[in-house]
Amino acid sequence: MSAVLDNKMPAPAPAAQRSEGVWHAAWRRLRTDRVGMLAMAIVAAFILLIVLTSARLVARDWQVEKGVPSAPPTFMGPSKQEAASVIESPKGPNVDLSDIDPLAPRYAEWAERAKQYKTEEAPRAQTLPFGGDRLGRDVLTKTIKGTQTSVFVGLIGALFAAVIGTVLGALAGFFGGRIGDFIEWVYNVFTAIPDVLLILAFAAIFGRGVGSVAIILSLVGWTGLYRQVRAEFLKHSSREYVRAAEAIGASVSSRMFRHILPNVSHVIFVRMSLLVVGFIKYEVILSYLGLGVSVDDVSWGTMLAEAQPELILGHWWQLVSATLFMAVFITAFSMMTDALRDALDPKLRGLE
Repeated sequence: MSAVLDNKMPAPAPAAQRSEGVWHAAWRRLRTDRVGMLAMAIVAAFILLIVLTSARLVARDWQVEKGVPSAPPTFMGPSKQEAASVIESPKGPNVDLSDIDPLAPRYAEWAERAKQYKTEEAPRAQTLPFGGDRLGRDVLTKTIKGTQTSVFVGLIGALFAAVIGTVLGALAGFFGGRIGDFIEWVYNVFTAIPDVLLILAFAAIFGRGVGSVAIILSLVGWTGLYRQVRAEFLKHSSREYVRAAEAIGASVSSRMFRHILPNVSHVIFVRMSLLVVGFIKYEVILSYLGLGVSVDDVSWGTMLAEAQPELILGHWWQLVSATLFMAVFITAFSMMTDALRDALDPKLRGLE
């Protein structure tokens, strides 16, 4: 009898499993993307290089003149030095130079005094790994230091612009009304003025420097992201899951930043990648015009500006070094953000 009753008893209900979080699911999908993970590793290597440079563990001697002026790369070998031309004085009657230069009799005395204070310089290298600039500074060390400046400007400027555009777009799209109208008015004011004029105007106010360039670019570049985030919040604020969160008592900030924001984060990542690339280009332009980083600093922009007259003499290595680092970082960062977009895109969650 007990056996019959045991057979008729219903099986215990399985324990309810907690649904997978948005960020945990995105990371699980991202790990399956080999290209995205490789791009993330390259970007992480650049970030580590920037941290080491900021801590003065790498490229702290970028201003030291290690090689001869315009030293070629090591794989090219030392350049052929032209024999110094000797100018012989014309033969003829002795000429008293004191009649021409009254200081001529004291030149020999000054030369002897100068020998007493002359210090021996360290021998300069005839070649450097990536070559040298016109002063003999190592191009590789300059490029690493320039990476710190340019990437810092691109990332920090894009981060600030993303924060401004996301917050304003979320407020305008979620609330609407007078708040949305006021933010739209501010947006229209910024978009009515060309970006170049805004950058030059802010540059005249904030001055030169790495931090100033990042602030200037963030104040100019938030408008495009704001427009996209506002449209996404307008669309998602009336969705069923947001109304359900409101019904269970979720606060306004929770609905905006815990429910809607993860579903529009792929738009923010894509736009931010474009901002990083664009801000690095703007930094190059500003440094070329003398409105970017200060004269005692170096960036990819200043290196490209210095490389222009060097190309006339056939010294191409500074241009190639700065361009190579820039291309690798921008390509890897763009591929990484594309992988993050695919991992966070809500449309792809139904395909799993």
